[in-house]
Amino acid sequence: MKDHFKIGTIIKTRGLKGELQMFVDFEHLQDVNFTAVFFDLGGKLVPYFVESVKYQKNTAWLYLEDVDTIEKASKLVKKDVYLSNKLKPKKKKDEFTLKDLKGFIAIDENEGELGEILEIQELPHQYIATVHYKNCEVLFPLNETIIKGIDLNNGEVYVDLPEGLLDIYLG
Repeated sequence: MKDHFKIGTIIKTRGLKGELQMFVDFEHLQDVNFTAVFFDLGGKLVPYFVESVKYQKNTAWLYLEDVDTIEKASKLVKKDVYLSNKLKPKKKKDEFTLKDLKGFIAIDENEGELGEILEIQELPHQYIATVHYKNCEVLFPLNETIIKGIDLNNGEVYVDLPEGLLDIYLG
């Protein structure tokens, strides 16, 4: 799944001809031109060709090839929907935000490589990154104090975690 990015989740079916309602959680999806989507079915990504898609705020209405009955469509409800990374719009450097660090490798000045940033939560006054380090889920804030550098080409973020933070999780 690392070659794909999530664009949304199927919420429900509509009508009897297989139309699917998708909650879109990828900004500007309407600007991406795609002919196929991938569904996570049992841990494998299965491709479906798109016949049509209509957008309405953060919702998309999908018709997929060979999904032409409510029975076929019902099997896709509550499934995550992905596109190939080749279709992911390239961001200009000035459009980069802290949320874009998801998937980057966090490297601490003292501890070395912490692992891939698996999730970024947006809280009222800060962003929190999640990594798995030494079999523990570790959370740390993303801010000017902690981030020492970002390597966009290699997908790395250099951090200086507060002293004792890792001990809280590992101790």
